[in-house]
Amino acid sequence: MAKFNLTLPKMGESVDEATIVSWLKNVGDEVSADDFVVEIATDKVDSEVPTEVEGVIVEHCFKVNDVVKVGDTLCVIETKSDVEKNIDEEIIVDEPRIAEIPNIEMLQENDNKSTKIEQIDDVFLSPLVRNIVKKENISSDELNQIKGTGKSGRITKKDLLSYIKKSNNKNVDYTAELVNVTKNESQVRDLTRMEKILSKHMLDSKNSAVHVQTFIEADITNLANWRDNQKTKFLDSYGEKLTYTHPLIQIVSKVLRNFPILNASLLDDKVIYKKDINIGLATALQDGSLIVPVIKNADELSLAGISKSSNSLVNKARNNNLNPDDVQDGTFTISNIGTFDNIMGTPIINQPQLAILAFGAIRKLPRVVETDKGDFIAIRKIILLSLSFDHRIINGATGGLFLKEIKSLIENWKSDS
Repeated sequence: MAKFNLTLPKMGESVDEATIVSWLKNVGDEVSADDFVVEIATDKVDSEVPTEVEGVIVEHCFKVNDVVKVGDTLCVIETKSDVEKNIDEEIIVDEPRIAEIPNIEMLQENDNKSTKIEQIDDVFLSPLVRNIVKKENISSDELNQIKGTGKSGRITKKDLLSYIKKSNNKNVDYTAELVNVTKNESQVRDLTRMEKILSKHMLDSKNSAVHVQTFIEADITNLANWRDNQKTKFLDSYGEKLTYTHPLIQIVSKVLRNFPILNASLLDDKVIYKKDINIGLATALQDGSLIVPVIKNADELSLAGISKSSNSLVNKARNNNLNPDDVQDGTFTISNIGTFDNIMGTPIINQPQLAILAFGAIRKLPRVVETDKGDFIAIRKIILLSLSFDHRIINGATGGLFLKEIKSLIENWKSDS
């Protein structure tokens, strides 16, 4: 018999820790190679960690909601093989950290209903869903009637509350961590796990980078008119919807070739220039959270390629189907705040990157148009661009020239799709 330490793997640059969401295998469970053992979450994406070996889980080294560093031992698996990998004879910790998922069968021991709800038809339940199940005395037979809309068919809070409302005509609002709400008091709740992760990521960025913003106005009339005229033909030719964001991504990726410092990162007082231009696209989800899937080698893609990659990543993000690779290795981030009719914003740099660009809403405004025959007033389609950059490394002239070149390509748009 040997003991194998399943550790938290490295999940990409700038990701050095994760939060335990749920244990998919309990102490005493048998596992095979490639079985998923634990679900984790980073500030970028949720994922599941598989085991490399076959054996029996003998120890959980962390409990749900614990924050784990890359390389930390998640659990210990006893194997039949004599070959050991990453094995210690004894795991020593300062104090016990082993914590199994509560035995769901014991939650309703006085209830005559079947209560084995830890796994229903191979669909695992989150701790929040389990708590609601416990409070509402929902049996496993009832759970099997609920069609899960979450990842891999999991039952979500929304699915469960919808079922409760239909079956029991209850109007219960279970918000994670909601506490002591009375008729005459304001609602108070703890931050969700994702909110805590994003909060830490944003604070770390603000506390380390010297944020400076610069803005520029661009006349996007020609590009916008071209997109409006081509979107149906584009869909017929490539099977992809063409949005205003796609040509803007293409323009930014081209300009980044001429400004490599904006495509770099800073690590331990060393500037790392990236050979690839990987554009992160800030994407808002329905629950209010934010994720940044990455278009790899965007400067090498045609407009059709950018549209296909962007549409696929956004759809995967909104359906909670992103893979860890989909959110790794970004070198520059774009945020289209114009989607919400916002005209300008000052985004926070996505560390360890050095800059982030926001596009505002496209508006029809009166502007002076210069021609060989004189100046005149015309209604034009205008967009505002906002660049946040790390002033420790990038000076104002570089940031300003970067925006100026983007403005020039927008106003003189030529498609090479």
